Amino acid sequence: MTGVLAHESPELSAVEVRARAENLEGIAASGSEGVVSSQRLAAVPILRPGEALEMVPGLIVTQHAGDGKANQYFLRGFNLDHGTDFATYVGGVPVNMPTHAHGQGYTDLNFLIPELVDRISFRKGPYFAEEGDFSSAGAAHIDYFRSLDASLVQLTMGQNGYARSLLAGSPELGGGQLLYGLELFHNDGPWEVDEHYRKLNGVLRYSRGSRSNGFSLTGMAYQGQWTSTDQIAQRAIDSGQVGRFGTLDPTTGGETHRYSLSGEWAKRWDGAQSKANVWWLKSGLDLWSNFQYCASNGCPPGDQFKQAERRQAGGFAASHAMFDRWGGFEVENSIGLQGRIDHLNPVGLYWTSGRQTQSTVREDKVTQRSLSLWAQNETRWTEWFRSVQGLRADAYDFNVDSSLAANSGKASDQMLTPKLALILGPWKKTELYLNYGHGFHSNDARGTTIKVDPSDGVTPVQAVKPLVRTKGYELGVRSEIVSGWQSTLSLWQLDSASELLFVGDAGTTEPSRPSRRYGVEWTNLYVLADWLAIDADLAWSHARFRDHDPLVGDYIPGAVSTTANIGLTLDHLGPWFGALRLRYFGPRPLIEDNSVRSGASALTNLRLGYKIAPRTQLALDVYNLSDRKVNDIEYWYDSQLAGEGAAVYDRHIHPTEPRTFRVTVSHRF
Repeated sequence: MTGVLAHESPELSAVEVRARAENLEGIAASGSEGVVSSQRLAAVPILRPGEALEMVPGLIVTQHAGDGKANQYFLRGFNLDHGTDFATYVGGVPVNMPTHAHGQGYTDLNFLIPELVDRISFRKGPYFAEEGDFSSAGAAHIDYFRSLDASLVQLTMGQNGYARSLLAGSPELGGGQLLYGLELFHNDGPWEVDEHYRKLNGVLRYSRGSRSNGFSLTGMAYQGQWTSTDQIAQRAIDSGQVGRFGTLDPTTGGETHRYSLSGEWAKRWDGAQSKANVWWLKSGLDLWSNFQYCASNGCPPGDQFKQAERRQAGGFAASHAMFDRWGGFEVENSIGLQGRIDHLNPVGLYWTSGRQTQSTVREDKVTQRSLSLWAQNETRWTEWFRSVQGLRADAYDFNVDSSLAANSGKASDQMLTPKLALILGPWKKTELYLNYGHGFHSNDARGTTIKVDPSDGVTPVQAVKPLVRTKGYELGVRSEIVSGWQSTLSLWQLDSASELLFVGDAGTTEPSRPSRRYGVEWTNLYVLADWLAIDADLAWSHARFRDHDPLVGDYIPGAVSTTANIGLTLDHLGPWFGALRLRYFGPRPLIEDNSVRSGASALTNLRLGYKIAPRTQLALDVYNLSDRKVNDIEYWYDSQLAGEGAAVYDRHIHPTEPRTFRVTVSHRF
């Protein structure tokens, strides 16, 4: 692909390489797993690093606050918030943060450097024994390159104070490769109060061998700080109190850091494959938000609050696969062990004004441990039929030392989750998949021991179950009946026993109800010529609470029903290359009775590039090409503006950024 650092020959076009990388016939265990190649990712104009995950079919990535905060994700009828029910890994290190100050499973990908991503392997549904916490809706494993074809220096400039520089390379060292990447970033955004988002980001990886037979040692470091324009009440915009890109609290924002060390090892034996990884992480966040303005404390001082945490975490994963024959049948038997420990000291919620702490709502020390064992058998019964059956066992324990003694305590839970996949084919490059499996997500440790509302220390509060079970079914097909056209179709259903959540904004639990979601996903990649490819990912889902309540309603707030991501990629047009992408984010219910719904949005992004010289290129990215005035996110809740006598239920929105231009010059040496 033009401008991409990769191992494939530069004579191959983007569409040729993409077709190779994403054909999983004879390998996949479901119709909804796949691989996004570095070439495909490089062809996509990305507004924010987390949008790399939008190449996972059906996944929508958006933002409701400052860009330094974790994105908000939507998939398969889930409003995933900041990552709950979608597990994400980078270089073998989990990104989801359990018992996080802001939200369970918080997934901040602002440290990701898209130009260094080798591949994104994704799976959807609870059908895979290797996948554990947060993976009921899906999982994505993002890996960086081990080496680059050439060093890269890149500079991007854009409107509203946007400036980004990247230096990357992979010199040989001691018989291996030393990959390095350093990113400097600044952006003010279109907001009336400049975001002033500053980011310092780096990665250093030493590796030998390959992903299946070698090792790597990786260090990553990221620091960011920003001023945030959070979602604002629609009535404040309509009355002219603030502009569409204005703010009702100019002091909200955040500071964050993340440092990690990890090692990965793999060995290909005669008839076996062993893999292991170990990781350590240190992170912190101070996040100031104000969603209700004057509803609780009046103005002044207002309802600003701070969520903060300091975390150290570590973990490991090891697996061994054996390839054998049982009674004439080819089999692959795998076993794996995974462990993780998180220590937070402290994790807290505070009332603030102008980023100055006024009082402590709650402050806790938390230790959370998990240990998981999984086993899986794959048997090829005939040339056209194979099965994959697995079993996973998870054990969790939580220890909470709270500033409010009544909310201190210990909790533990265990869960067994079976998995089954039946694969038929291929016939004429077509495979059929039948999947069944159980999964789970963990709840916030503080929610498992809570007894009273921390706001008053008296009101009883129901504790949540530590682990919540999910159950899924799927029918899928993968085909390349027409040469050059790869297509998958998946019909799926996912039941959740409960959607009880710990609400970091209030320091308490929020009861919810058992749910059922089902839908269909259709993904396509059609290579029409060596210079032209079209891809289209279309998804529809139906999400409802299962315990019918005619007084409240059965709709799940934020559950999107329709999404689409359609792209056109061009390459090998002399010195020219480009891409055009359309993302459709359908309407969602904002309240259980569906009486209030969000609007839909359709955004088009454009990339137009020109190769100045064999190693130098220029690219123009245009985001929101048609300058549509739509919203990234919408909520429905009560808030009170200054001068109002009481809280008012209203639509609260965070606008999509207007048409934005960025120019990038890249040089390889």
